[in-house]
Amino acid sequence: MDEINTNERSLKMRIAAHTSWANTTDRSARTAAARKASHWTRFLDMAREQHPDATEQQIEQIAESLRKAHFTELALRSAASRRLNGQAKRSQRTARNRAELAQYEADRDPAAA
Repeated sequence: MDEINTNERSLKMRIAAHTSWANTTDRSARTAAARKASHWTRFLDMAREQHPDATEQQIEQIAESLRKAHFTELALRSAASRRLNGQAKRSQRTARNRAELAQYEADRDPAAA
């Protein structure tokens, strides 16, 4: 069997997705279960718990703020993780470079060893 590269696989998957959506007449019905299971209801529930006397419009605004805060926190955690991973890689690279330099200097000057 011929192996396909990542780009070709991605293109085939996009074709399948577009074909699937082209065969879907009621897009809203197709995505209803996912929307129902999404985090949105969790934020609405949290907003109602925090503000039981708020109007439905206020609840929706509060839920939207809770949702934005949640995803902003996730973005902050992701940025911190990327920063720490980058620092670890730089430290490993620095240690490797120092070891290579020490080996080079030892090979150049046998009296130093």
